[in-house]
Amino acid sequence: MSPDSVDLPQALYSAAQARELDARLIAGGTPGFELMQRAAHAAWRALRQRWPEAGALSVLAGHGNNAGDGYLIAALAQRVGWQTQVLTVGDPARLGGDAAQAYAEAHHAGVAIQAWSANAPLHGVLVDALLGSGLTGAVRAPYSEAIEQINASGLPVLAVDIPSGLCADTGSELGVAVRADLTVTFIGLKFGLFTGVGPAVVGALRFDDLQADPQILAGQPACAQRLSAASLTRLPPRPRTAHKGQYGHVLVIGGDQGFGGAALLSAQSALRCGAGLVSLATRAEHVSAALARQPELMCVGVASTYQLPQLVARADVLVVGPGLGQGAWGRSLLSVAAASDKPQVWDADALNLLAAGQVSTPATLLITPHPGEAARLLGCSTAEVQADRGAAALALARKYVAVVVLKGAGSLIAAPDGRLALCDHGHPAMASAGLGDVLAGLLGALLGQGMAAFEAAELGVWLHARAGEALGGQGRGLAAGDLLAPIRQLLEEHSPCLN
Repeated sequence: MSPDSVDLPQALYSAAQARELDARLIAGGTPGFELMQRAAHAAWRALRQRWPEAGALSVLAGHGNNAGDGYLIAALAQRVGWQTQVLTVGDPARLGGDAAQAYAEAHHAGVAIQAWSANAPLHGVLVDALLGSGLTGAVRAPYSEAIEQINASGLPVLAVDIPSGLCADTGSELGVAVRADLTVTFIGLKFGLFTGVGPAVVGALRFDDLQADPQILAGQPACAQRLSAASLTRLPPRPRTAHKGQYGHVLVIGGDQGFGGAALLSAQSALRCGAGLVSLATRAEHVSAALARQPELMCVGVASTYQLPQLVARADVLVVGPGLGQGAWGRSLLSVAAASDKPQVWDADALNLLAAGQVSTPATLLITPHPGEAARLLGCSTAEVQADRGAAALALARKYVAVVVLKGAGSLIAAPDGRLALCDHGHPAMASAGLGDVLAGLLGALLGQGMAAFEAAELGVWLHARAGEALGGQGRGLAAGDLLAPIRQLLEEHSPCLN
């Protein structure tokens, strides 16, 4: 998502909820055509700002209100002397109400309006006014063909409200979707713009509330909330008399043979994110390397389960799974952890063992699956998870009575009570091994400092994503350990240690 996202509202809506917002405004006294005019002016302003010297415009229009926006944009362009055309993929005879009035205004302005064909020449900025947020089924011809023509054109593309073919509810691609350079959306943000394939097809995102009266919109439920610095729970400042025993003892359990680095990264992350004490239970052969890398850790070589209960008893929070493996050693350690009533973060192989039905879950649990792990936990395919990430995250939260972080573009935080939050920060350079281990340790540290699981997940995911975003500008080659210093700095900026 573009840097503009920091100025976006927090509430995210389904397509049905967005339609209800429109209906409330109209019922409150704002005519539908006036809202359409405001939308067209907002899109036109954004287009002129992005491509001020374009001088030419091709609008591809369907037959709904989304098309009406497109016709009005074309009229605005025509009046300032741009070379303008509308290619009608939907039959104009099917237009009704406000969209029909918009068609008449474009015709009166002298806009060239003709039926779309696969051979129709495109020029200038392409305006996608084909299909709005109400689309649910697969895109059919001729719309699918028009979308493919847009994507193959090489011309700049502005999508009106939502790229055609993108599901507003899930962020899935309904067969084919427009790849926009800029999307201008209105009144309420659609959930699908931010997750699934949404971030890949939306381009830069602009929002305009169309001068909506906040009082009219107040009370309309949202399906999710975007994370923002202002809304995140803050850790309290520490008194001058603070000591390490007040800020949690985090025990990281993992690091089977050949995977010692994963558990070490989690332990380092917990330490750097404010845990008072951090212990690492790992294979004995990893202890020397861990202490050489981070001598502040209390490292214990664990050969069998009889050594673990006393370590668990001394801890306040458990982080289980990084490098744990799925062999007998990992299974036995996870079974001991699962029997504890301590708050726990489960990641990686702890989740794979859980999916295999080899362990029960503790009372207070936060799990951090990527889409493949989520699919195994739900007994479905990764494609099914990605097709509706919000539903998958909530299903996991209910099934395991846990707070869930479903990782990926547009990471989601879900709670068993139905709360859903989304993080639209991050960077492609974060596609690198070990970043999940850092997140798990960060979450353990926040739990150890007294945060509730859902609030810890929100803050931890946001810190992790923003740190990756800050480093991503340096390009490829981001290593997981690189995140520790910027996370610590961001945490201090968000929740200062001293007043």
